[in-house]
Formats: sequence, C-alpha cells, structure tokens
Amino acid sequence: MKSIWVYEAISGGGLPDEGLHGADLLAQGLRMRDALVADLNLLSDYEVTVASLDGLPRPPGRARVVGPRAGEPALDFNARQALRHDAAWVVAPETGGLLAALQSVVGAPRWIGSGAAALRVASSKSQTTACLAAAGIATPRAFDQPADGCHWIVKPDDGAGALDTRLFDSLAAALACQESRNAAGATAVLERWVEGEALSLSLLCGGGRAELLSVNRQHIGLGESGLLRFDGVTLNVIGKSDPRCPVLQASASRVAMAIGGLRGFVGVDLVWHAERGPVLIEVNPRLTSAYVGLSSALRRNVAAAVLAVHETEFAHARA
Repeated sequence: MKSIWVYEAISGGGLPDEGLHGADLLAQGLRMRDALVADLNLLSDYEVTVASLDGLPRPPGRARVVGPRAGEPALDFNARQALRHDAAWVVAPETGGLLAALQSVVGAPRWIGSGAAALRVASSKSQTTACLAAAGIATPRAFDQPADGCHWIVKPDDGAGALDTRLFDSLAAALACQESRNAAGATAVLERWVEGEALSLSLLCGGGRAELLSVNRQHIGLGESGLLRFDGVTLNVIGKSDPRCPVLQASASRVAMAIGGLRGFVGVDLVWHAERGPVLIEVNPRLTSAYVGLSSALRRNVAAAVLAVHETEFAHARA
C-alpha cells in the first residue's frame, strides 16, 4: 500500500483567508481538493492523507486529515509530511513563488506535478509568453501594436487566474496602472486584450508530450473599475469532431515541447481569435478549477492517469 499526501494551500494553511475575496478562493480550493481526494479514494493501492485547518469541511471518503502544528510554516509542514508519504500532490498558486518553494521542499521523486524548470517559466506570465512566442506559438505579444478601439490588460506577473487583473480602454491609462504597480514593488504585465472565445485546455503532460483531455469554456466577468472576475468554467465544450480540436491538440503538443518539465495535470488559458485561431495567454502547471468534475465527464480517473505518468518518469528513483 502506498501513501499520498494532499495539500491545498488555502484550506491547508498556506495562504491567508481574508474577507470575501479570500472566501471565494477558499471555496475554489476546497472544490479542487475534494475532487482530487475523491479520485484518489477510488485507488485501492493508495492511502490518502489530507491537510486541513480546524473548522473546515472534511474531505470526502476515507482520507485521513491532519493540520499544521501551531505556528508551523507551510514549507515546514509540507517537508515534514512529504517525508512520511510516498508521494505528495500539492495544489497551490504560483504567486510569490509558493508553488516552486513547495516543490523544492518536497523533492522531485515525491512531487506529483511539473518539475522545477517548468515552474520557473510558468510562474511568470511574461516569461511564459516569451517562451511560447519564441517557439512560434501565438500569444498576446503578436497584438502589441495599438489599434483603433483596442483594449489593454494589466495583471500581476505571477498572479493566479484573474486575480488583480484590470481592463483598460486606453494604452495611456494601462501604462499608468502598470507604472504605479511596479513602483509599489509589484511586477505588473501589460498586454493587449485579445478578442475572442475564452477557453482553457486540460492537459495530461509527460515526457515532452501532452494529451488533450478537455477543452473548456471560461466565464470571465467584468467588475467595478474594469477588474476582471472569474465566474467559473464549463467542461468539455469542444468535442473531437469539432475542426478546432486537432488545432488545439497541436497547440498543446507545442506547449509541452516549448516548456520542458511539464508533467501531470496542466491547464492552458487561451482565446480563440476569429482570424488567428488559438492565442495562448498563460500556462498553469498544476490543478485548476477545470479539474473539478473532469473525471466524471471523461469517465476516466484523471488522478490515476497523472500518477501513472509520475510512476513512469520516476521509476528509476525507486530502482
């Protein structure tokens, strides 16, 4: 029997839960945690241990729950628990280098997910688009020239999802926002808003290859002062018979070749542009909200598939 450690950063104590915004992130984190644990519970050869703060809902099924010691930092908590388990599956944002730091303390042989090199690239939106553009993949960099009626986006370079992402009608206003954020010590990215259908790809990556599991529709809302809002995702909206599907599979394969070390579940955000087709916005080297309900939609245990990739790539570490 193998043991696996599951740590979701907000419910496990790695990020502050502040106000309504924090509550929304906590709810998303709990949904991802519970979907993952439900899949792992179906595997008879794994015992599951889940991180959870006191007072939060328990994960489903037979999983054991543990919390950090009083005042114990998230990195110390994960390092301690990883040593007690055969594998560690961490769900955390890239913000502030958290995901990369957690990978470092867990160590590659136990870490279920992308490697350190992939995390370094994907943790920076500017590095990601530069890497993809260098590989000939369409990104917002192809739309940098001002045009009549175009809009602009300012967002954190290492932010997760639509966090602190603002839409502007003019380049001057966007530049002022970027300069203000940079002056405050927060590295901000400015890029053209790409018109089109907001989609995401759910990928199974390994060995420099990517299997396209699902094409999903992202629901993006616009709040006060131009702040973007993530309103959820609809799974599996483009079937294999759709002519866009092979184009998106080709894009997924090119991403896996461009960013070395992508492994396991990976999410890719993109816009389907009417003339250019897929324009890739960012790469999430971890579980995303699109994982929730995916195994049921595909009639396939996605967690089992991810673990199989890990077992194949790290078999030498146990030989």
